[in-house]
Amino acid sequence: MFLRREVRGLVLGAAGLAWLSLCVLPCTFPLRAEAQSPLPPTVQGGVATLNVGGTGESGVERHQDRKLSGYISGTVVDTAGAVAVGAQVRLGREDQSPTQEVFSGNNGQFSFTDLPPGPFRLTTMAAGFENQEFFGVLRPGEAYIVPEIRLAIAPVVTEVKVVELTQVELAEAQIKEQEKQRVLGLFPNFYVTYVPDAAPLAPKQKFELAWRSTTDPFTFVGVGAIAGVEQAFSDFGGYGQGAAGYAKRFGAAYANVFVGTFVGSAILPSLLKQDPRYFYKGTGHAGSRFLYALANVVICRGDNKRWQPNYSGILGSFATGGISYLYYPASDRNATQLVLQNSLIRFGETAFENVLQEFVLRKLTPRLQNQHSVQP
Repeated sequence: MFLRREVRGLVLGAAGLAWLSLCVLPCTFPLRAEAQSPLPPTVQGGVATLNVGGTGESGVERHQDRKLSGYISGTVVDTAGAVAVGAQVRLGREDQSPTQEVFSGNNGQFSFTDLPPGPFRLTTMAAGFENQEFFGVLRPGEAYIVPEIRLAIAPVVTEVKVVELTQVELAEAQIKEQEKQRVLGLFPNFYVTYVPDAAPLAPKQKFELAWRSTTDPFTFVGVGAIAGVEQAFSDFGGYGQGAAGYAKRFGAAYANVFVGTFVGSAILPSLLKQDPRYFYKGTGHAGSRFLYALANVVICRGDNKRWQPNYSGILGSFATGGISYLYYPASDRNATQLVLQNSLIRFGETAFENVLQEFVLRKLTPRLQNQHSVQP
């Protein structure tokens, strides 16, 4: 009986365990499977990365990335081989990644770190130097040392602009140079041009040149000297002596200069289209140059650049003599004699001045080199 009860107990115990297993195991296995399943993958940079234990890439992957990163360094020097401080170095990549920029340090060195492998381009820039470019390929984990970058001095570029001047503008520029011409650096020498093909003057320019000449301080000095000589020789005795006589002679002499310059060098040349200036010859033997200087009393250059009779100079001399009849003393107002005398004096003065211009005054005028900078 006892054995039978023991066997039945064993059978019942085994059956109970079997039933317990059928009830418990279906609930246990899924829980274990669920606990072991990985977390959902995350997407970074378009690549799916499996997260394990709630972290991103594993330490092994991070170590591999560090192992793949490279390093670029180099030195910048100038043309003499001295280190170049503050040179700008720009790193560009073919993968369209943003460029990086650094500046060379006190030792001329520069560096870029944590760089992915691949082709690269270095551009070195510095003020006063040409840009230098260097191309290379960085391998995984490589420390790339760029050969010494030597800067070259940038060439100096001079921009020359050629400006087409009108005849009036060209003549104005040439007049400005003429007005700098002074014998011994003092006495005005405005009515001579050393440019063989000088631009003709416009009427306004002829009047401006006449005004500039008659109002120059040294014109008054010359007139004062003439008045002094006339007083010393008692010319035009009707003026008397003393300060009053000198003042009258000074006024008459200046009136001759003023009227003669404006009538013979501005009014008539504008009406007759003639150039009042003396055109320096400077070539040929002395005899031909002497005759040329004398001939310029009765011939002149027209505004058309052709030689023609000097109507302006001839008529201007007679007109000046005729006008002087109005202010010379009554005792000296023999109209025919006064006009002829003053006209001949003016012709002689012009001839003498032309000879001086051709042979002497050019050497005594220090600003002539500027004339050659303004030519047609």
